[in-house]
Amino acid sequence: MDRAIQKKNWPPKKIAVVSAAGLFLCFVLYSFMFGDNSSKLNVESEKITISDVARGPFQEFIPVTGTVLPIKTIYLDAIEGGRVEKRFIEAGTLVKEGDIILQLANTNLLLDIMFREAQFFEQSNNLRNTRLSMEQNSLNLRRELTEIDYQIVRLQRNHERAVELVKKNLISQQEYEVARNDYEYYLKRKDLAIQSFKQDSLFRQVQIENLESSLERMQANLGVVKQKLESLYLKAPATGQLTSLNAEIGESKNPGERLGQVDILDGFKVRAGIDEHYLSRISPGQNGEFDFAGKTYKLIAKKVFPEIRDGRFDVDLEFESEEPEGIRRGQTLHIRFELGDLSEATLLARGGFYQKTGGQWVYVLAGSGDFATKRSIRLGRQNPQVFEVLEGLDPGEKVITSSYDSFGDIDKLILKK
Repeated sequence: MDRAIQKKNWPPKKIAVVSAAGLFLCFVLYSFMFGDNSSKLNVESEKITISDVARGPFQEFIPVTGTVLPIKTIYLDAIEGGRVEKRFIEAGTLVKEGDIILQLANTNLLLDIMFREAQFFEQSNNLRNTRLSMEQNSLNLRRELTEIDYQIVRLQRNHERAVELVKKNLISQQEYEVARNDYEYYLKRKDLAIQSFKQDSLFRQVQIENLESSLERMQANLGVVKQKLESLYLKAPATGQLTSLNAEIGESKNPGERLGQVDILDGFKVRAGIDEHYLSRISPGQNGEFDFAGKTYKLIAKKVFPEIRDGRFDVDLEFESEEPEGIRRGQTLHIRFELGDLSEATLLARGGFYQKTGGQWVYVLAGSGDFATKRSIRLGRQNPQVFEVLEGLDPGEKVITSSYDSFGDIDKLILKK
């Protein structure tokens, strides 16, 4: 006969095991779907730098290196070439205007001066001879005119007497005509002599003027050549310091070759080399400052040299007020050169993080300060101390600004004390 089979219940132990497995599975699913799956790294707080994001005045400037130079430098170039014969002053010596620094010797220039002097004396003699000849001709003509005037007076009396006598038939017609012709001949001769004297005088005058003009030109040329001879003595053009002299005894120098320079010690300027990237942002009137002997001094850009050499261009800066006491030519200064006006901005301190992230993201601390997470940001202008924050950070937040090289691609840093 059939017998009913009773359904057996699960024992408590089995129920506990199955329940525990179910709870574990639910925990795993919840952790996978809703838990923090980001990669984490434990970091010691003492080994990192934490900076505050703040709101404050921002001044964009770049660090540049400048060299102290005299405010005015006069270069010494050879006007005429020659061989260095004597050095009267050595480099580094203080000189006064007109002091002879060195002497050059130029034999060809001396021969040229002698030749020009000979030409000048020859032309001067020609002028004197011409004037003497003109005076002699004038004397001869005056002597001739005196003789003609005497003959005219004598012949005029003869002619007047012949006119009276021919009227009275005391002389023949032929004798009268001879007296008349002699008288008229000398009158015409006098006119010709006067015309000849005038023409000769005009010719001689023009000749003298040409000779005088030529003599003046030759004298001027001779003066120029003698100035060249004077230029063989290199003199100090102004009072200052002879900072360089590139000439040795016996050395030959060509015209226009640089021999040295004199620095005027009335003041100093600073010449700074700046990266060509900033050329369009630099103009006269911009300011810079540097620290010297515990004080800060201000500079102002006076001249920008647009020529780019080795990726840099030069800017001359002058002191805005007093010059530092004890500053010397050739001294190097570290200058903070301003690129823009002072403005209000959100600021983040510079640090090693920038080399890793390029300023695109940073680790931002949570409010508790126990951990830091990645956050995308956008930086703008910068100076050697801070970055300008454009997006991603608010004043009061804290950011890890030290190097990120040891963090890899970790999303979350757990800070341990």
